[in-house]
Amino acid sequence: MEALDIARWQFGITTVYHFMLVPLTLGLGMAIVVMQTIWVRTGDEKFLRMVKFWGKLYLINFILGVATGLVQEFQFGMAWSEYSRFVGDVFGAPLALEGLLAFFAESTFIGIWIFGWGRLRKGLHLAALYCAVIGSWFSAYFIIVANSWMQHPVGVELVDGRPVMVDLWAVLTNNTALAAFTHTIFGSLIVAGMFLIGISWYHLWRRRHDGIDTTDASGRVVIGEAPSVAGRDKADHGVWLWSLRFGAVLAIVAFGGTGITGDWQGKLMYEQQPMKMASAEAACHTGSAFSVLSIGDPGSTDCRDVITLIEIPGVLGFLGTGEWGADMPGITDLEPHYVDQYGETIPDDELYGSFAGTEVNYVPPMWVTYWGFRLMIGLGAITAFGAVVALWLTRRGTVPTSPWIMRLAILGILAPFAGNIAGWIFTEIGRQPFVVAPNPDPSGIDGVFMFTAAAVSPGVSAGELLFSVIALTGVYAVLMVVELFLLAKYVRGGVASAMPELAPHAPDDGAGDDHDASDRPDDRRDDVLAFAY
Repeated sequence: MEALDIARWQFGITTVYHFMLVPLTLGLGMAIVVMQTIWVRTGDEKFLRMVKFWGKLYLINFILGVATGLVQEFQFGMAWSEYSRFVGDVFGAPLALEGLLAFFAESTFIGIWIFGWGRLRKGLHLAALYCAVIGSWFSAYFIIVANSWMQHPVGVELVDGRPVMVDLWAVLTNNTALAAFTHTIFGSLIVAGMFLIGISWYHLWRRRHDGIDTTDASGRVVIGEAPSVAGRDKADHGVWLWSLRFGAVLAIVAFGGTGITGDWQGKLMYEQQPMKMASAEAACHTGSAFSVLSIGDPGSTDCRDVITLIEIPGVLGFLGTGEWGADMPGITDLEPHYVDQYGETIPDDELYGSFAGTEVNYVPPMWVTYWGFRLMIGLGAITAFGAVVALWLTRRGTVPTSPWIMRLAILGILAPFAGNIAGWIFTEIGRQPFVVAPNPDPSGIDGVFMFTAAAVSPGVSAGELLFSVIALTGVYAVLMVVELFLLAKYVRGGVASAMPELAPHAPDDGAGDDHDASDRPDDRRDDVLAFAY
């Protein structure tokens, strides 16, 4: 295996792991903002409990997301130095904004939120959470701006073979970035919705299993209490039922949002990266038929290996242009165009090293793009369907006693995570063989593109990269075990794991008080981090 292949595996492994954490941070943070806003406005204790419980899980995920995210930028220098030189003038601005404005603001306000319980007035404390969550969304936007420039370079001119940014506003308002960001946010809200549903279902099921909650003759819930167990009271039932139904509504609405923004993205991709979308549809020949099911050699990029079993006439044209039956370019027609415009072989340039003069295959692996595209959509649809079922089954105030349905609800948490990852893999693999895809717009900038073969660091050997892949994968595996252990521990503990004051022996910490903590004689300053840890 060559250094380029190992470098791509390294970036793929670490980025996929990091991207499992990002959607939960973006989506769950906004859900907690809603919960705390309702608590501040109503004073209802169940919403305070919800904020404390889901907030603890949010913090665990946020901290590990920061730790894994730092590696992404280090990799630009470690394994992709030539890429960094090529895009550095453009990437400097959005990455600096992500670090200085978004990341620092996000981390600072998260700290204020953690330490501000009982020390800040309710409104000010809530404002800190708003700033932290908005900061995380800005952070995501600036990263997506950088990635979207790789998909569709704008706002630059070519100087001595390298792009130089001449229009920051064009880079920040790249239509590819706007579509990708909104799509990512809606996808993150689906993740948060299913996270709320699965965990809340588990706790409602436990209350049924333990005999705390029962049902009457009509099937409606009869809410009970277990005074001897911390937090297992009537308010506890409200926490889980409200969280579950809120998560279901969130997932359904967000799925609609992903559909709208995904359609926007698809139309842009047909304009900007037609080969990516043609391979995603296994559209070998120009036409308007949509492939429902195609089969072929998994490792092939050759249309002769593709057999379409089921297709729907006219749909592809609608997806690509909004016009039913419009003809969309196929792979066999696009490939000669790419060869004419960007060359049949990698340029004979010192920059490309041993890859100079090798033949370029402009068709990405179709089995990855085809199934990645369908997994992304299919898992999103399954999630929305599961959310509708959850709303129906909980209409009487509780969940069924079946342990199999409970396990299915927990397993459903994974579906939107997998859908997000499939979408990311489709987006990145479909761009190949470019690490910076060309802008095909006639008014675009000629020559602003880069083959992936030129992007890898020339001074790094395959052995060094292999060592870093093994080391990083090992570290990330440990971090995954740590995160899953912490999440499982606090999920099983319920609200009491985030609010030790609910234990019968614990004094009231006055969390609902709207005054400064110094006004209370029973102030427990030593316990300020009980919420965070």
